[in-house]
Amino acid sequence: MALTLASLPARAATADLYGPKAADAVKGGTLTFGSLVEPPGLDPYHQAADGRIRFTVLMYQGLFYESETGEAMPLLASGYEVSPDGLVYTIKLREGVKFHTGQPMTAKDVAYSYNYLRDPKNGSPGAGDLTLISSIDAVDDGTVRITLSKPNGALPMTLGNKYGGVVPAGYFDAADAKQAFNTKSVGTGPYKLAEFKPNSHLALVKNDAYWEEGAPYLDRINILFIPNSASLIVALRNKRVDLALLTRPQDIQQVVKAPGLVMERWPSLNQKALDLGSELSPLGDPRVRQAIALSIDKDEIMRASVGGYGKVIGTMVPAMQDAWGAPLDQLANQKVDIEKAKKLLAEAGHSNLNLTLTTINGYDWMDPAAVTMKQQLARAGINLNIQRVDLGVWIKNFQSKQMGFTFNDWATQPDPHLLFYRHFHKAPEGADFRNWNNAEASALLDQGLGETDQAKRKTIYVDFQKILADSVPTVMLFSADHVSVRNENVMNYQQHPTGWFFGLARAYIKK
Repeated sequence: MALTLASLPARAATADLYGPKAADAVKGGTLTFGSLVEPPGLDPYHQAADGRIRFTVLMYQGLFYESETGEAMPLLASGYEVSPDGLVYTIKLREGVKFHTGQPMTAKDVAYSYNYLRDPKNGSPGAGDLTLISSIDAVDDGTVRITLSKPNGALPMTLGNKYGGVVPAGYFDAADAKQAFNTKSVGTGPYKLAEFKPNSHLALVKNDAYWEEGAPYLDRINILFIPNSASLIVALRNKRVDLALLTRPQDIQQVVKAPGLVMERWPSLNQKALDLGSELSPLGDPRVRQAIALSIDKDEIMRASVGGYGKVIGTMVPAMQDAWGAPLDQLANQKVDIEKAKKLLAEAGHSNLNLTLTTINGYDWMDPAAVTMKQQLARAGINLNIQRVDLGVWIKNFQSKQMGFTFNDWATQPDPHLLFYRHFHKAPEGADFRNWNNAEASALLDQGLGETDQAKRKTIYVDFQKILADSVPTVMLFSADHVSVRNENVMNYQQHPTGWFFGLARAYIKK
């Protein structure tokens, strides 16, 4: 059977957790997944890399699930009530949930996990999402009460699966708790960690005590870390790999006529971005940042990077544009204007500016994008040097707020608070990874967080996006469709728009 390319598939009107259930799923078997990106570690509390989140969502679960439709669906929660003033959430927990350790999950574990996550002293990048929480208490074994200092319409989505996940109470009392995530999983997810060998593979096995009857379908998932796209294509062709995501158009074209493979495109909440850290001189000068933005042709970069498998964006990922995005014609610095860029650089005292752009090994789109951007910036008198680093090095720079001038590749949960607050609110409330320190933008993010009326929230976030576009701490370039290629015997795999691999919990292998 020749590989077929489907258009973006329609989603179910009502989403299932992790993807559509399969009434006739074949149980058992091993699926081998090929990945160009390797997680630096498996710690869901402290490891910020999107490459980590993609896999740990199969092992660790939050109270809610971020459905592809933008709904926060109960996951470890079974339901919740909100007080009339919007300050108290009373959350009932799902019954019959056990940790990978075998012990039952109770409200004490939930309160412990989220209290650890939100404490800034514990160093989780996710702490900034929970700043409005005053207290988290176990009411009884099956009920948790969360009290806020101000209303937060995004709270259920915040309690999702990006950071944290519920672990047994007292887990972090052990001195080696953070490192132990790499050898043994302690979550409640459908898969347990069997083995993690950096530079080689990650193996997950079915959680036989999983709370959803009949799930997951596969006994084992082997994730092979493959060093380059050429090797991944070979592995797909010779069936050493059953399923993979491809990002480069030339790779997709190589397998178009391959027998026994099926290609599918999926919508994305991902963004490919250029970040401009103000700690790196002269990026602290907004005129320099604006000049760079005015020198960049986003469409040209997208086509060089992913061909036609994506969409140019302004200040919002495509799946959220209608609900939350500012109209592109209302955003500054979106169109190429070389003469204005040169003028801004001259006003800032730069006639021949040298910059070094950081790209990340394993993110193949970044190589052609960097070459194209080098040519574009040269037209404005900016000489670009390019340096490639491993993801672990990049993450250390990110967490220490020494991002400099770099490409970025990240996904959001489908809510504007979760997209913007942690990244762009000034410290200490936000992480402000780019050292933007913009008081006006931070005030708007505070307003958006406290507002529960949908229309008012959108107005606030549109105003924020206008500041973001004008001041340019980041340039959101484009969003690439997720393109999956699978062996024709792999069934029922649906790629989540975040890019995280929830869908592996619903996939099965046809015999």
